[in-house]
Amino acid sequence: MKSFNNDEQLKFASAGFYVIDAATGKTVFEQNAFTGLAPASTEKVVTAATALDVLGKDFTYETKFGIVNTGNGKSLYIQASGDPTLGSWRWDETKEEVILQAIKSAIKAKGITKLESIIINTKDWIKDDGLPARWTWEDIGQYYGAGSQGLNWRENQFDLIVKSGSSIGSEVTILRTKPYLYDYKIISEAKAAGKETGDESALYYPSKGNNYSVLKGTIPAGKSEFVISGSIYDPARQFAKTIINELKGVAAIKEDIVITGTTYNNAEWLYTHTSPTLSKIVYWFLRKSVNLYGEAFLRTVAFKLKGEATTEKGVEALQEFWKEKGVDPEELHLYDGSGLSPQNRITPHAEVSVLNYAKSQTWFPDFYEALPLYNDMKMKSGTINRVKGFTGYQKSKSGKEYIFSMLINNYNGSQYSLIRKMYKVLDILK
Repeated sequence: MKSFNNDEQLKFASAGFYVIDAATGKTVFEQNAFTGLAPASTEKVVTAATALDVLGKDFTYETKFGIVNTGNGKSLYIQASGDPTLGSWRWDETKEEVILQAIKSAIKAKGITKLESIIINTKDWIKDDGLPARWTWEDIGQYYGAGSQGLNWRENQFDLIVKSGSSIGSEVTILRTKPYLYDYKIISEAKAAGKETGDESALYYPSKGNNYSVLKGTIPAGKSEFVISGSIYDPARQFAKTIINELKGVAAIKEDIVITGTTYNNAEWLYTHTSPTLSKIVYWFLRKSVNLYGEAFLRTVAFKLKGEATTEKGVEALQEFWKEKGVDPEELHLYDGSGLSPQNRITPHAEVSVLNYAKSQTWFPDFYEALPLYNDMKMKSGTINRVKGFTGYQKSKSGKEYIFSMLINNYNGSQYSLIRKMYKVLDILK
C-alpha cells in the first residue's frame, strides 16, 4: 500500500483502504478508514443490504390492472407500486410482450370493447419525480441515469438507432427508437469522429422550454446503424400509449391518460402482475449495476419505514437503520441509492461494517451470490469520473476470511492502469 500511495497516479488523490478479519472483526489494515469518499457503485452494497433486511428477500412488487367507472364510462385503472422490473427483459415473466398480452387477454375475456381512459395511480410515489437532486444533467439522459418512478416501464430506457456519415465532422442522423417512443422528439447535434473513437455521445433531456431531447457529442464515422441507449422521460405515459396501441382491435380507448395519487376503491381487478422476489432483483442490481433498481429500493424502504416514498426519506431511513447497527450517520452522506451522484460520501469503515453485518443474516447467501467476481474476488466495483472502488469478501489460501473496502478519489491517468495497481494491493489478501 505504501508503494501504491507513492504511485504517480495517486499524486493528487485520496485513497481509503480498510480490511478486517471476518472471523474476529479485528482490523487488519487501515488507511483513511473514516474518511468520507465518493463510493460510486460500491454504494450499492449498502442499499442492497438495507433493502434485504428491511423488506425481506422474498418481498415482491405488485402492479394491479382493473376497471373503474368514472361516471363517463369505464376506464382501465392501473395501481402502480414502484416496481422497477415491469417490462424488463431480464426475466421471462417480466418481458413487455408477456405483460401486454396478459392485459389484452384479461380485457378481451371480460368482453370490454370501449374504454374512456387509462388512469395510473402511483400512490405516494407521485410526490417524487424519481430523479435524485444531485444527479448531473449529462447523466440523467443516459440509460444508466433513469430515475425510479411510481410506474416504471422497460427499466425506463430505450435504444436510439443512428447513422453517421463517412467523413469526420459529418452529421449523425437519427433513424428510429426501440421501442417506439410516443410524442417524443429527439434532435441530433452529434457529429462523426474517427472510426476508433467509440461512443462519445450523450442524450440531454428537454430544457429551456423545449419539448425535445438533444443528442450531442460524437460517434465513429461510417456507422450505418449505431445504438445509443437513453432514459425514457415519462415511462408511465409511454406505457399507457403502448397499451392503447396494443388494444387496437380489442377495445377502443380515448387517448385520455391520467396520472394520479387518488386511489379508486371500487376497481374490478382483472390482472395482477407480481415482480420477481427482491433477492432476484438484487442479483441484477449488484451484478450489472442497474441504478434504477437502487433508486426503487431506497424509495420502497422509505415508504415502509417513513410512510413516504421519496429519495430524501429513503436516505434518512437508511442512515437511521445503520445507526442502530453501529454505523455513524456521518459516515453515510448520500443523495441516492445507486452511487451515481458524485456528491455521495461513504467511509471505507461503513462499507466494511455493512458487509460484516450482512455475513450473519439469513439473506446473506443471496447477497453473496449477487456480488460480481473481479480479479477472482467476490466484490462490487464502482466507477464514476476519477473515482474507482472495490468492496467485498476474500478468503485467503490459509483459510482466513477478510472483508475490505478500497476507495480511490481524484486519481489521474488511465483507469485500467489504476485497476491493475489496485488488484496488486488486493492480491495480498489471497
